[in-house]
Amino acid sequence: MLNKLRTQLVQNAAQILRSPVQVFPKHLQNKILIEGLKQVFHEALEDGDFEFLEDKWLKVTILDLNLQWFISYRDDEIVIAKESVTEDVSFAGQLNDLVLIVGRKEDPDTLFFQRRLRIEGDTELGLEVKNLMDSVDLDALPKPLQLFINELADFVYKGLHCEKNQDGMANAY
Repeated sequence: MLNKLRTQLVQNAAQILRSPVQVFPKHLQNKILIEGLKQVFHEALEDGDFEFLEDKWLKVTILDLNLQWFISYRDDEIVIAKESVTEDVSFAGQLNDLVLIVGRKEDPDTLFFQRRLRIEGDTELGLEVKNLMDSVDLDALPKPLQLFINELADFVYKGLHCEKNQDGMANAY
């Protein structure tokens, strides 16, 4: 029964979250996103690993939530455009797939070749973004953030990979 509930929550997460997210003020979304990116990419920012994004724009879209952000790097800071700009590269996917990528439950390359992750635009820039994402050491994150990411990704993974066994009972993998 718990597996069925988890599966339903995961399958309907975007539909459940879409309305509340859409009414959440954009400037607060941006502020939360920037703070999250600063925490996740703390070491990369200190090491200057974002310089490849200087004067370039990365568009990130969560398709099923109808959310998008334009992210760049300027004056040693991650910045988010207040309005649409012309992106150099874009990453787009469904909420669950992006959660799985962040939690390292799915490989971005695999999702790309399954057409579940769209990467368009400057190929070299897209590869640098992907490599930067891959270089994040989740163990270096603050423990509460690390726990949240791991638990959420595990919940989504199990919700998407639940199958019925021979007795009709649900098994999560």
